[in-house]
Amino acid sequence: MTTQAAPLSQAEAEEFAATVGRIADAVNGFMQGKADVVELALVCLLAGGHLLLEDVPGVGKTSLARSLASALGAPWQRIQFTPDLLPGDVTGVSVFHQDSSTFVFHPGPVFANVVLADEINRASPRTQSAMLEVMEEHQVTVDGRPHPVPDPFLVIATQNPVEMDGTYPLPEAQLDRFLIRSTVGYPDQPAEVRVLMAEHGRAGLGDVPQVSSPEQVLALSRTARSVHVAPSVFEYIAAVVARSRQLPQLRLGASPRGGLGLLRASRVRAALQGRTYVVPGDVQALAVPVLAHRMLPTSSFEASGGTTEQVVRDLVAEVPAPPLDLRS
Repeated sequence: MTTQAAPLSQAEAEEFAATVGRIADAVNGFMQGKADVVELALVCLLAGGHLLLEDVPGVGKTSLARSLASALGAPWQRIQFTPDLLPGDVTGVSVFHQDSSTFVFHPGPVFANVVLADEINRASPRTQSAMLEVMEEHQVTVDGRPHPVPDPFLVIATQNPVEMDGTYPLPEAQLDRFLIRSTVGYPDQPAEVRVLMAEHGRAGLGDVPQVSSPEQVLALSRTARSVHVAPSVFEYIAAVVARSRQLPQLRLGASPRGGLGLLRASRVRAALQGRTYVVPGDVQALAVPVLAHRMLPTSSFEASGGTTEQVVRDLVAEVPAPPLDLRS
């Protein structure tokens, strides 16, 4: 028998929004002009998911991971994925100690609250698959023994869409493990001026204040799970996901995991805005970053210039949104 979380009060929702707002402000003070990406990263963190950033070099993907970890006061690790990287280089290995005649597990860099998997598509499929278990189960299994990673646990993976030589496309199973895919993009001119001024003034990650903690993040995640979702919103999410599997432009629609991810992310977004309930607008705002990377276009649709992002936007416009009803 499952227990239902206590309904979220308005005061708790407002406190949630204020607390997360302080984290966002700390990160945005370093990540100039990228408030939307910072918000998506926080949605990922608080929904218990992972973030895939697909963008060109030099736009701040690494800085996002490092500044977020600094604001949380959380340990973080960077893994540079290369073709010769082995699974044990990610998860850790058991080493035989002669003095005790036993094997002792030596944790890999994946044992941190925030893990930056840099250029993840440069590693071999075998090494990429080493991330699957830890992203889904929050543990690694070495020599038949499970080793849990710290909570909260956020993987921010990056890949460069321009350089394709020496890369291995992420398999659908791994793409489906990412709650959100987004891009950082170039800053606008005023934001880029602020970046240059900060560099001139020698501002660095040490200037990002710690405004939260891993323990507080876990508490915030529990709070987000108490956000109310009306039956009509459940049905709306299911209708959007189911419709994606019927479209002729796609050879693979969104998975059930995609629907669950959209639900979790929508709850966090509602709380971020100080609401105790999810509205269809939350689902619509997050549909593209949560669902588009889980879909595969047909060859003809892709050749014509079509994208899964456009498919999701059209899909959201096509499926009728329910009227807001908070009575149930």
